[in-house]
Amino acid sequence: MTKTQKPGYRCAECGWRTTKWVGRCGECQAWGTVDEEGARAGVHVVQGGAVSSPALPIGQVKAEFARARTTGVGELDRVLGGGLVPGAVVLLAGEPGIGKSTLLLEAAASLARHETVLYVTGEESAAQVRMRADRIGAIRDQLYLAAETDLAALVSHVEKVQPRLLIVDSVQTIGSTQTTGVPGGVTQVREVTGNLVRLAKERGMSTVLVGHVTKEGSIAGPRVLEHLVDVVLHFEGDRHSRLRMVRCIKNRFGPTDEVGCFDLNERGIQGLPDPSGLFVSRRSEPVPGTCVTVTVEGTRPLPAEVQALVGPTDAQQPRRSTSGLDPFRVTMILAVLERRLNARLSGCDVFTATVGGIRLNDPAVDLAVMLAVASAAGDRPLPPGLVVLGEVGLAGELRPVRDIRRRVAEAARLGFTRALVPMGSLDQDTPPPGTEGNDALRPVPVGRRPARTTALTSGFEVTEAENVWDALTHVT
Repeated sequence: MTKTQKPGYRCAECGWRTTKWVGRCGECQAWGTVDEEGARAGVHVVQGGAVSSPALPIGQVKAEFARARTTGVGELDRVLGGGLVPGAVVLLAGEPGIGKSTLLLEAAASLARHETVLYVTGEESAAQVRMRADRIGAIRDQLYLAAETDLAALVSHVEKVQPRLLIVDSVQTIGSTQTTGVPGGVTQVREVTGNLVRLAKERGMSTVLVGHVTKEGSIAGPRVLEHLVDVVLHFEGDRHSRLRMVRCIKNRFGPTDEVGCFDLNERGIQGLPDPSGLFVSRRSEPVPGTCVTVTVEGTRPLPAEVQALVGPTDAQQPRRSTSGLDPFRVTMILAVLERRLNARLSGCDVFTATVGGIRLNDPAVDLAVMLAVASAAGDRPLPPGLVVLGEVGLAGELRPVRDIRRRVAEAARLGFTRALVPMGSLDQDTPPPGTEGNDALRPVPVGRRPARTTALTSGFEVTEAENVWDALTHVT
């Protein structure tokens, strides 16, 4: 009897062979390259078919149909890059109870004044959404509400209502009978999102999808969800605070570095066009361990306060705790303090935090963190009216950061009188419109008394420092 020949498998990348199929090559570790020897490639020849519209030179394509229209919520328009684009699909993700539904209901009520809006809820009943609408004053004749969890029923509502804006709260609660799996699963989310994207593009209907987040803070579901949509927004904030912030992660129609600030209260959610001062403590006397800086979110400068507390400890491993700051950058700054400024922090617990729940990832806050820790360790407050800007390097040098002039102008507007910046920052930075030739932003060498000027605001001083030692010497 002849033996049946067993099939062999070979890696298309390196030629590695095996007697059974595996997903990953055992030699080159490539995925999906192992195939049966002698098997024909699984490529199907596709014949040409009907096209939806002929290809045109790009200059002849009409762009007026893609003009953004305002939502009526200024801070949301800022993050979206001007408003909602017809046919665009927006994904808004955030923690439970952060205020996503309230914000979208507010925007829906504003748009429903002059166009039809359909709000589909899969997490709440229609009566619950109606109660929220009564509380925030979002009752409009053109705002339609439906409670559905089936994709086919949702499409039927869209065909009947013909809305210009569709809001789905949330995409993880909608399921399709054409696909296996439970609602919220990878297969279902991919199927539902793909159908909603196709529906939005065909009808030119703006669509907003509410998404869940995992305990790590990332958007729940398959990664393809973020690739399918046009805009990805992240709603964040401290649940014990009224401040809410919307950050843009992806935007095919505008910038991705803008942030919107909102105040969540019993009357609903209101935008904060000028949130300056929310992240700075008000006190009559300076306190050791506090330092004010100015971060830039998109085009908006935001003053923020960094606080530090340093105390001795008998533990073998001192605590390093942060809140609102990047723990890795704080650890680096503490190492620079110990090595370049001979600070004795190895036997001390160090706690650093921001005021108001803001998260600071801007490198420009490095110097503020360093001076706050140095002030807390020495129990000596920094001079009043001082703002500090600059990135700290491992060699102890101070590096210039972007938008120095815009940050300094905002600090002067809020009543600060002194600014400490890295050497050469003002020479490299482009002055903001209307401040060209402003003497208040002229560099002042370290070691000399900075000149006072009234060009920007009365009594405002700007000092440049080359390294962390010069910066610490200046403020002390």
